[in-house]
Amino acid sequence: MRRRPTEYRRPARRRLIGWIWFLLGIFLLAGLVLFVVHHFHQVQSQPSVREKTPVTEQVHHESNLNLTQELLSSNSYARQLSDQMTLAKAYIVISKEHGNLKLAWELSSQIRNCQRLLSQAAIKGEPITQEESDPVITSLAQLIYKAQDLHYDISTTIVTLKSHTNALEERAKAAIAQTAEFGHIASESMPKGLHCLGIRLTEEWYGNPEIKRRVEEQRNSPRLVDNNLYHFCVFSDNVLATAVVVNSTVSNADHPQQLVFHIVTDRVNYPAMAAWFVLNDFKGCTVEVRSIEEFSWLNASYSPVVKRISDPKTKEYYFSSGLDQGGQSKFHNPKHISLLNHLRFYIPQIVPNLEKVIFLDDDVVVQKDLTPLFSVELHGNVIGAVETCLEAYHRYYKYLNFSHPIISSKFDPQSCGWAFGVNVFDLIAWKKNDVTARYHYWEEQNAEQTLWRTGTLPVGLVSFYGLVEPLDRRWHVLGLGFDMEIDDRLIESAAVVHYSGSMKPWLKLAITRYKSQWERYLNFAHQYVRECVMR
Repeated sequence: MRRRPTEYRRPARRRLIGWIWFLLGIFLLAGLVLFVVHHFHQVQSQPSVREKTPVTEQVHHESNLNLTQELLSSNSYARQLSDQMTLAKAYIVISKEHGNLKLAWELSSQIRNCQRLLSQAAIKGEPITQEESDPVITSLAQLIYKAQDLHYDISTTIVTLKSHTNALEERAKAAIAQTAEFGHIASESMPKGLHCLGIRLTEEWYGNPEIKRRVEEQRNSPRLVDNNLYHFCVFSDNVLATAVVVNSTVSNADHPQQLVFHIVTDRVNYPAMAAWFVLNDFKGCTVEVRSIEEFSWLNASYSPVVKRISDPKTKEYYFSSGLDQGGQSKFHNPKHISLLNHLRFYIPQIVPNLEKVIFLDDDVVVQKDLTPLFSVELHGNVIGAVETCLEAYHRYYKYLNFSHPIISSKFDPQSCGWAFGVNVFDLIAWKKNDVTARYHYWEEQNAEQTLWRTGTLPVGLVSFYGLVEPLDRRWHVLGLGFDMEIDDRLIESAAVVHYSGSMKPWLKLAITRYKSQWERYLNFAHQYVRECVMR
């Protein structure tokens, strides 16, 4: 018997191959299970996707609906409903005038149905269908035909609506005039806080002799006539506004101790004004306060304005009730005839020893150092001012009556206007050209107010005609008392912002957007300001 050959292969290798096949089988089985589970999950989640689809489509449909276009489209049911409502409203007015209250009520009821249908269409975002609109359109059409049968024909409708339109226009005009009148009264009234502050300071003036002594010392200061310093003139009866002007000027000056302020007020407000500037320190600057009654040379024989103020007709014109002035109360503002307002034309007489000054209105806020303005070359002119002729209404023909031969023969109607409020004056050139005499001449010519209506700007335009040096606009930005849309960048870059207009920053009707620029320089640390202004 033949012997079997010896086997040299190792049994361990055969066992390893078996394990490999075993693991491959497990991986295949696991993959099959995962596939089945994933497929089952997709089948379960598919219905929820289908449920969300209509909502998505509905939102997309809503965004595409434009109800305005529906109302403008001549083929839409929304347009038909809107037209019928307009006609029905007209017939309601006519029905009420003829005493047919039942028809008016029925028309009103159908109008409410139309409005409800339009509101529902806007909410759903779907156009109105014929099925929805037919019942309402039919019912409303029947009522309109009924109204026409009652002889409410088209001609009657037109006449009635025209009369109502005229009545509404008259009411609108009356409301506008009334609003302007109330605004004028509000702008001219003294706020309670200012009145309180004036009383407290006046009490301080009469109860503290030290204040009067210090005022007399300031009046004898050699700084008041030193032309090496920077001199400013402010004429006002408003203590708080003047305080803001002075405080904002010194706060932004590089060398405030070199500034000198010449303030003139009236006899009533002099104690309060003098007391305020003695009791408060303004970084070492000099402040002189005087009363207009001290100027004995300012009398009726010298000044046409003083003469006109004493005229009974002038008093009646400026101080009569604004309700009888035909909506022209702004021209009857007593401020226009105020001597304080006209003192700007007597600056060389008020400060006779000075050569150059800057005039500031009391409704301005200084935001930059103004001392470089003294170095601006005026080229022989008397006044430096910012021109305002970027708009057509700031040219001469808007201020002066060019139908008068005196005006038309001496001035160009297209000449550029300019603004008071921030002005540099060369007083040597002023005296050389005798501007005050020119001012007197034109005031006498306008005694009957035939050359211009009122105010100091028109007479300033004619008195300084040909003597004005234009300044960069950034020196003086106007309009914060009436214009609500001034560019913030323009305000920030301005050396001075001017609250020209009736909405002054110390009034409740001030434009809120601009109040912070003014309130920034109020001395809220002062006891009287806290007690009177802040409460």
